[in-house]
Amino acid sequence: MITLGELFAWLLVALTIAWIWRGHGIRERALYLVKQHCENEQVQLLDENVALKGWRIIRDGKGQKRLARMYGFEFTVTSLERLSGSVAMFGRHLAKIELQAYPLTETPQEAVVATQNPSTAATNRTSSNNVIELQDWRAHRKPED
Repeated sequence: MITLGELFAWLLVALTIAWIWRGHGIRERALYLVKQHCENEQVQLLDENVALKGWRIIRDGKGQKRLARMYGFEFTVTSLERLSGSVAMFGRHLAKIELQAYPLTETPQEAVVATQNPSTAATNRTSSNNVIELQDWRAHRKPED
């Protein structure tokens, strides 16, 4: 006959295994989201891995404090240095992805445009970096009435 204590112990073991299994699924989801983000940012994810760094309480989109799993990963832009990043997950939902500051590299297409027409290249750089040169702003602004 099984006792109440043994039943509780088996239930505790089953819950622990289920919690670990779910955590593995969340880690896989975080890895998928990080791969997409690195591809969009045109950086290379190193080791194809995210590692659990711990738990933190952070604010969600509504300003409420929630417990999030924090994962760390490494990426590179120049293939010469390893930069770090982190991803926070609220269960299976993405909270945020943060990348360490990295140098922007010029794409081959921008280099060709820069050699053909320097003023067009400056315009392309400003639109992608959200920075407007003062002389460009003055040239394109409307005269005030």
